This record gives sequence, C-alpha cells and structure tokens, in this order.
Amino acid sequence: MKRVYFFGPGGAEGDRAMKQLLGGKGANLAEMTNLGVPVPPGFTIACPVCVEYLRDGAFPDALREEVGVHLARLEDATGRRFGDPANPLLVSVRSGAAVSMPGMMETILNLGLNDITVHGLARQSGNARFAYDSYRRFIQMYGDVVLGVPHHSFEQLLSAKRVTSDATIDSELSEEALRNLVEEYKSLVRKVTGESFPMDPVHQLWGAIEAVWKSWTLKKAIDYRRVNGIPESLGTGVNVVAMVFGNMGDDSGTGVAFTRNPSTGERKFYGEFLVNAQGEDVVAGIRTPLSIDQMAEKLPGAYTELIETQNRLEQHFREMQDIEFTVERGKLYLLQTRSGKRTAAAAVRVALDMVDEGMIEQREAVQRVPPDQLDQLLHPVIEPGVRATAIATGLPASPGAASGVVVFDADAAEQRAAQGESVVLVREETTPEDFHGMVAARAILTARGGMTSHAAVVARGMGKCAIVGVKSLHMDADHRRFTIQGDEDVVVQEGEWITLDGGTGRVYRGDLPTTPSDIVQVVRGTLTAAEAPTYQAFARLMGWADEVRRLKVRANADTPQDARIARGFGAEGIGLCRTEHMFFEGDRITAMREMIVARDEG
Repeated sequence: MKRVYFFGPGGAEGDRAMKQLLGGKGANLAEMTNLGVPVPPGFTIACPVCVEYLRDGAFPDALREEVGVHLARLEDATGRRFGDPANPLLVSVRSGAAVSMPGMMETILNLGLNDITVHGLARQSGNARFAYDSYRRFIQMYGDVVLGVPHHSFEQLLSAKRVTSDATIDSELSEEALRNLVEEYKSLVRKVTGESFPMDPVHQLWGAIEAVWKSWTLKKAIDYRRVNGIPESLGTGVNVVAMVFGNMGDDSGTGVAFTRNPSTGERKFYGEFLVNAQGEDVVAGIRTPLSIDQMAEKLPGAYTELIETQNRLEQHFREMQDIEFTVERGKLYLLQTRSGKRTAAAAVRVALDMVDEGMIEQREAVQRVPPDQLDQLLHPVIEPGVRATAIATGLPASPGAASGVVVFDADAAEQRAAQGESVVLVREETTPEDFHGMVAARAILTARGGMTSHAAVVARGMGKCAIVGVKSLHMDADHRRFTIQGDEDVVVQEGEWITLDGGTGRVYRGDLPTTPSDIVQVVRGTLTAAEAPTYQAFARLMGWADEVRRLKVRANADTPQDARIARGFGAEGIGLCRTEHMFFEGDRITAMREMIVARDEG
C-alpha cells in the first residue's frame, strides 16, 4: 500500500482529483506542480495514515522507510541534505484535510534547524540575522505544537526582547538580539519540559508529523468539523515541503491573496502581503499587512508573475482561488491554492459573473451557492437615519450589523451566549483556539490582522459580522477593558454594549437599531428593485434555480403579510396555514374564549 506521494521536478504523483487521499492541500500542490506553477518540492503522507495512527497509537509498519525514500528524493531535488552542517535542507510540515479547515490544525516551519545547521544556513544565505530569525521561529512553533510549551510564554520573551532592543516589530530585532532570544527560548523549553530542545532533525521530523496527526483531535478542530458538518473519519494529510523563505530581507516577503474580492465578489485581485516575513505572520494577523497592490512597488517582478499565475489558476480550477505565496530573494513560490471562502453577497456575484464570463453553466452557478449562505443576505444593517458617532474604524472583514456585550475571551463568549446574551468577541487577534467563542459570538472585533487574517477568513465562512485591524484599539486584559486612542480616549469595559457595522468597518458604542437588508425591503415593498443591486443579483440566481428545480415550494403563512412576503420570495402557494394564530388578532380571541366556555343551549 502506497502511503507517501512526491511532487517536484518532473511532475507529481497525484492531482486535484485525489483530495480524499492526499487532502486538499496535497492534491492542489500536486496539481500546481503538474501545471508548471512554481511550487517548492515535497511529499504528502496520505490522509488514511492519520486514521491508522489515531486508531493504533503507533506509526504504521514501513512508514519510516517510505518517508526516508521520499526525503532522499527531496534532497536530490533541492541539492541539499537533511541535517547537513554546511548545506542543510529545511522543511515545513503542514496539515491538509480533504475539506479545508483553515487554521484548525498545526503547521511547523524551518524544521531541520539546530545549533549546528543554523551556521550552515547563515553561510548558505550570507545572512546570519535571517538564520537566527528562522531558528527562533522554529523553536517557538515546535515548542508550542510538539512539546506543549505555552505559546504566550514565547510571546512574552519576544515582547520583552523588542522592548529592550527598542524595536517596534520583530523584523527590527538585530542578529545579536535574535541569538540571545534563541538561548532564552531553549531555556524556556528546558524549564517547562525538563528536557533540552531536540537537535536531531530526524527526531524533529517525526515529532512534527505526529503532532499534525494529533491536531485532528484538538478541540478547535472538532468544533470546526461539528459546525461545518465535516466527517470525523477523514483524517488529515501531512505535507513535508522544502522551505522557501520570505524573511530573507527586503527583497523577500509572504502573502495571502484571492483571485476576486471575498467580501464583494468583485473581479479584482485582492490580498495582503508582508515584506521580510513568514507566512504565519500574515495568516495569524500578528502584523497588519500591506495591500497586495503595494507589492507592485516593493517586489515588481514577483508581482507581475503572481498576477499571471493567479489568473491561470482561476481559469484552471474554474473557481475563485485563495492563494498563499512566498517571495524568496525576488523569486515567487506558490505554497497553496484552494477555493476561497467568501461572503454570501460575494458568492452570488462570483457565480453570476463566472456564468457571464463563460467559465461555468447556470446549473453549476446555482450549486456553487449553499442554501444556508443565502440566508446571510437577509442579515440586517444599521438604520440609515440613526445618529451615532463611530468610536473606531477598522477593516470591514465580513458584512452585516450586530450588537452585543463586550467579552475578551472565547470561553466567556461561549458561556454568556449559552445564557441567552448577545456577545461581541474582542481580541488582539484571534487564533484557531478561539473558534468556539467565534461560533457563539454575534460579531468579532480585533485590534490586529488584515482582510486575510484568521478572524476575517473564519468570520466570512460563518457569515458573522467582523471588523479587524482596528489600530487605535488597545487591550487591557488585566482590567478587562479596551481603550480606543484618539483626540479623546474612549474606554469600554467588559459587559458594555457595542455595535459593529461590518459593511463599513465602523464600531459604535451602545446597542444601535438595525433595519432589514435590501432584499427584505424590496420584498416588503419599502424599496424598489432598481434601488437594490443585491436584490437584483439574488433574484437572477433564484430565477436560474427555478429553471432547474423539480420541487414546488409553498409557504408556512398565517397572515396576509406573511403570504405577501412569501410570494415575494417566490413561494407558489400556502402549504400550511395555522388558524390559531389568526384567532389571536384583535378581538377574535375573546370570541374564541366565549365559544370554548359557552354552555349548550336548548
């Protein structure tokens, strides 16, 4: 039984049709390799191996040998050797399930570094600062994911180092500061685990593979599968890929992009990137990134190639793509492509536009928009006439309007929502561990991150109102409050009401009144179709659905107003009319009571 599949020079052993076997990431890496898209070489351990491991609690027979064979192929493809002191091969180890679960399972970058190979990387790159930056990142990720050292413990050391180094962001730390940080990280690992950080690259690799499999059973992953109806039995693939580095200097960078706007569906390349950074910096929202348009100025050659590649991928997959990329010393590499998560409005527009562009047929367009996502188009917005001054503005990551009491952690959001409260989850930035709180919250607000951060992507996928990257928002976790800094600071305590307008990115104090969406207003007759582009798109898609459906739809309606609204939404009649609701109107209930208690006459 073959368990490991290679991709690299000369082609790949898989393709996009093998998602159930290789996972979405592995299948699409293979597909891009076969297309000739610039992808770093690597191999994928198939999803069923994860199921075997979780069932048996041990590595399957012969897996180590098969991985060793493919690791040797990867060495040949890159011209580097795993664990070599002078010319080390470094790899990333990433999860990849058959159904996309963004951020819910684990990733480890820069694997293969140790106290010896870091010198080889420094000589290889001619950049010692970069080498030690990569090493400290590896210790932090491996320590957190594999060894169980709390992530915040590493972050505290990193924050302290920025303060003592008078640095605002990580990329301003000097080589000496990073060398010292590596030693502090290793001391932290020894203190927490009682053991030294592992120096053997092979030991590191198997620890990472095992951690990725175990991440299938993490609470955040289980919660995500439950909310999204993903079977527990699938397991995840493991992708071992040669590292390419976006943190080599100002001619390097990393980013996430969409072939169309995921909020509106507009046919315009959309995304964000960071110079001198690694991929997790963008996705995790740790730094607020630059717009993808600015990449044309910073990295013009790579940007031109990226524009050509994203168009090619969308045409090939016939679907809006979500792309992760890295630029290493001016050279572009694609690390992932997948169908992009989008708002309901964007889903409708993309489906309609792709029909108009001749990319898909009408029947497929109807199938592209999940029925439960259409419900999001009916979400309310803040009443136009409301007089309120925004206390802050951020990036409008996911539309709709929502109000709730402020909470600062996911557990509190889940608990208060279970008691019937409307809550808004406020965080510096969200992580996959916050997923259960995001499910419970009416809306999400973050101080950091961009339109492709974890908070933005997950909120759009769930249809939750979200505003991210509010730079003026400063958290005070000790006192359970946040401050909006400006000409006059605004302090908001936990438990106070705020309102978010996900369409504009504005944050308001208090519980503001909302009004129905444009679609509902057109159906009710308070707005004309000509005044509502969203309704026009909705009606066009539903018209196509009427042409292919085989079932007739009748409404559950008890009043004339219910019947009018149902008719406006396309119902062909009344399927259930409950008379008891009619009897509650006006004085009718009195007559009904008199009838019930009346005595027989005659």
